[in-house]
Amino acid sequence: MHKILVLFAHPALQKSIAHKSLFNAIQNIDGITCHDLYDTYPDSFIDIKHEQTLLLNHDIIVLQFPLYWYSCPAILKEWQDLVLEHGFAYGEHGDKLVGKKLMLAISTGGSMNSYSTAGYNEHDISQFLLPFSQMSKLCNLEYLTPFVVHDIHKRYDPARIARKAKEYRQLLLTLQQNDDAVAARQENC
Repeated sequence: MHKILVLFAHPALQKSIAHKSLFNAIQNIDGITCHDLYDTYPDSFIDIKHEQTLLLNHDIIVLQFPLYWYSCPAILKEWQDLVLEHGFAYGEHGDKLVGKKLMLAISTGGSMNSYSTAGYNEHDISQFLLPFSQMSKLCNLEYLTPFVVHDIHKRYDPARIARKAKEYRQLLLTLQQNDDAVAARQENC
C-alpha cells in the first residue's frame, strides 16, 4: 500500500468553496497524511528537516491548492524553494525523491473551456501547470495527471462539490492501493 502525503495550501480556508470539502473528505484515512501548511506554519517559518522527513516517509505527494493567478499560494512556493533543496531533491546527491510520485489537486475559478486555446485563458490547464511538471522532473518525481475542479465561482453547487470530494477521496484510496491506477495517471500526463 502506498503512503500518501497531502500538502494542503489554502490561505483563506474559511472562504473556501471547494477545498474545504475536498480536504475534509480525505481526513482520517490510514496511510494518508493530511498536512495543512498554513495551519502548521502561521508565521511562514517552514521546518525544512521535518518537511523533508515527511517526503521521505511517503510514496505519493499530493499538492492541493486553489490556482491563484495561474500559480500556487505563497506558502507552497516558499515550501518548494526551501524544502526541495540541492543535494536533497535534485543536483549532486539529490536523489532522495527518486521513484516517488507527485500529483496536483487544484481548483480553478474558470471553466474547463476557459482553459483552452479558444478560451479566455488561451491555454490548456496543463500549460499553466508546466512549472510543477518541470519541478517534478528535476526532483526525480513521477508526475501524475492532476485532479482538477473547474468553474468554482460560477458553477457553485453544493451537490457538485460533494461529488467532487467523493471522487477525490476515491481517487486517493485507489492510488493508495493500486499500482495500475498510478501507472494510468502517469500515462495520461
